[in-house]
Formats: sequence, C-alpha cells, structure tokens
Amino acid sequence: MDHSHPTHPHVHSSRPAREESLNYTALVATLHCLLGCAIGEVAGLLIGTTLGWSNAATIALAVVLAFITGFAFTAVPFLRRGYALKAALRIALAADTASITIMELVDNSLMLAIPGAMDAPIDSLFFWASMLVSLAVAGIAAYPVNRWLIARGKGHAVAHAHH
Repeated sequence: MDHSHPTHPHVHSSRPAREESLNYTALVATLHCLLGCAIGEVAGLLIGTTLGWSNAATIALAVVLAFITGFAFTAVPFLRRGYALKAALRIALAADTASITIMELVDNSLMLAIPGAMDAPIDSLFFWASMLVSLAVAGIAAYPVNRWLIARGKGHAVAHAHH
C-alpha cells in the first residue's frame, strides 16, 4: 500500500482563509458593474447630445453602449485567461445582465425625470450633476438585487466561481 502524499500541494495555515462577506461581495460586484455601465452610458449621452439626437435615440445609444462596456468589463479578464469568446460572454451575461438592466432603467428614468437634464449642454455642471445623481441612485437600486443573486449563486457569483 502506498502511503505517500498525493501529488497535489497542500496549503497549511494557522489562520482561516479570509471569506468576503456577502455585503462586501455585493458592493464590489455593484461597483464593478456600475463602472462598466457608466462608461457606456456617459459615452452614449455625450455622443447623442453632441450630435443633437432626440432623447429616445440618445438613450438607445447609451443603453447599448452601457451593456457593451459592462459586459466587456467582465468578459475581457476571462479572455485574457484563455477562455473562448463564447464562454467569456456567457459568464458576462450571467453575471451582469440583471444589474445592468436595473441600472439602465433607473439611470435613464432619472435623467428623463430631472427637468432639462437631457437637454443640458455637455459642458454644464447641471448635466454632470444630473448624470452623477442618476448613476448613484442606479447603483443603490442594483445593490440589493446583486446581493440577492450572489447569495443564491447567481449574478456576479457566476463570475467569481470562474476566478
């Protein structure tokens, strides 16, 4: 009988492994998603406003770009680790769809609800303050959903499972 150690290494530590709290994990996931979403959202609003597009066309562009950049923030690290494009996109879609959807609904609804925000010049403090408030509220709205999903092994937990 062979009593040697198995070939895989064992890590021994006198301290237990640090586990992130559910609240912290949800916060980091929400901020990660918010950053990706915000880049696309701001780019879309800047482009649409600069080109004088209607609010509907500007928001449509902003939403499309928010989803693209949001998914890219999750997918690109997986692509760098050698995942196939289809697999990386599947992980990103599972991780971020609910969060980005909530953020986009809240953010764009607020931008439309704030009188003059969509018509404000892009170099005005009012435009940027409206955008900041809208994105902050969108992040706050997405946090409990992200927390709920992560607690059930869904949402951003899917991306963490692949790290």
